[in-house]
Amino acid sequence: MCFRKKASCVRRRYSEFVWLRHCLEQNALIIQLPKLPPWNPFFSLKNREQVSQRMKGLQEFLEGVLHTPFLLSDSRLHLFLQSNLSITKIERCALGRTRYTVAEAIQRSNLDCIRIEDKGSCDSDCESSSSSGLGQSVDSVMRDSPLPCFES
Repeated sequence: MCFRKKASCVRRRYSEFVWLRHCLEQNALIIQLPKLPPWNPFFSLKNREQVSQRMKGLQEFLEGVLHTPFLLSDSRLHLFLQSNLSITKIERCALGRTRYTVAEAIQRSNLDCIRIEDKGSCDSDCESSSSSGLGQSVDSVMRDSPLPCFES
């Protein structure tokens, strides 16, 4: 029982994936971690091809991480994938500096996300909006195309 949830759906920014990879790298000095898709200074949320390519690259990164058993013991990975906590709150929770445990944080976010059983995807109501830094949220651009949920 590696993950508490059978499926989870959270919205994360590219910079949060960079943070996650850095955290995993610190704990797995001898393991070669999967690569993230390259950072593109000209990335635009309005360019569906760029968005699709980035999502595919991030999915491949996560699949690589999840196929490395040693990395699965990192509570930050579990919080990253199964809760809507910010990076700051993930760090604090993983260090035991919150009033809630990792399991409680994950369980609490379970109440915020309703899984669509037959489609295997989540609608935008279960995802937290995140600003792209371009004055438009990811939700507003991607509302018409459902993002895949992570299946554990």
